[in-house]
Amino acid sequence: MANNKSAEKRIQIAERNRLQNRTYKSALRTLIKRCFSACDAYGSKPGTEAKAAVQTSMSEAFSKIDKAVKVGVIHRNTGAHQKSRLSIAVKKVIEPAAAEVATAQA
Repeated sequence: MANNKSAEKRIQIAERNRLQNRTYKSALRTLIKRCFSACDAYGSKPGTEAKAAVQTSMSEAFSKIDKAVKVGVIHRNTGAHQKSRLSIAVKKVIEPAAAEVATAQA
């Protein structure tokens, strides 16, 4: 329990920030899952519309990740890790031969 007024206020601010961060992280996870599902859809049934869906979902996820890092919701290394995961998945689906060579070299 808070012993003074400033500690009470800090508790309120921390709770407010926790709730805001939780909603931001939830939206971030949703966009990342949407990108992965778009990759799966393109892998099962390739086409120009599916490819466009993959590209738009990836750009939306990248934008949200960058904003989350900027605001301080997630750490910058975590953001870079998530972006790397997404780009690897997209490359693996769109350019299967090139992705296999890159994975073998790494």
